[in-house]
Amino acid sequence: MPRSKFGDIYRDLKYRIESGEYPYQSLVPSENTLVAVYGCSRNTVRRALAGLIEAGYVQAIQGKGVRVLYRPAARTPFTLGRMESFCETARRCRTDYQTKVVHFSMTQTDGALAAASGFPPGADVYHVERVRIIDGRAMVLEVSYFLRSVVTTLTPEAAEQSIYAYLERELDIQIMTSKRTITVEHASPADRLYLDMGSYDCLAVVSNQAFNADGILFEYTVSHYHPEYFRFQDTASRRGKKAEQ
Repeated sequence: MPRSKFGDIYRDLKYRIESGEYPYQSLVPSENTLVAVYGCSRNTVRRALAGLIEAGYVQAIQGKGVRVLYRPAARTPFTLGRMESFCETARRCRTDYQTKVVHFSMTQTDGALAAASGFPPGADVYHVERVRIIDGRAMVLEVSYFLRSVVTTLTPEAAEQSIYAYLERELDIQIMTSKRTITVEHASPADRLYLDMGSYDCLAVVSNQAFNADGILFEYTVSHYHPEYFRFQDTASRRGKKAEQ
């Protein structure tokens, strides 16, 4: 394989783990082997492995190597510890997905939206509402606002694909940080209108604020997740001295 940056190596190793080439509880190839395979420095390999460790895919075992912790989930896991678009998650989990834009407009933030989102009152924003369809079922309703001073252009066509891909590739926006709040709420009339709720009356609701490389809040999204299909997972590690009993 030609010389690669650590991000390319990270994505390739991640794919090999997700595809089962490096199965659960196995050891990934040694650093020396990976250096030879990817034609890169040892530091580059270590950076890629560090990213996989942070994402919860592997764990470094002293004296043994790097062990795979990833296992395919029975239901789609939306991981909280990293920023990942809906399309990236769906592709990672190999699910059939479609996005339907049900609202697209330009507006200004009123007092209530400014207080909820963190945008200043009177700010120009794009207002986008999308339904995410998984395996033929409407499972997610997303209501998003994008600050027009940062997101200078946006189209319904881009919203039907991946807005994050559009922002990164077309507008050269670096998406750096997100702050999320998770609640459980009763289904709203909009949820019942757009989602296949069946007998369910509650959803998981994730409110997300996203910041660019300059630390500017450019997105506020509230996502309503159907409880039957989705679960959220995170990976945590304990550091420091052993806790007192």
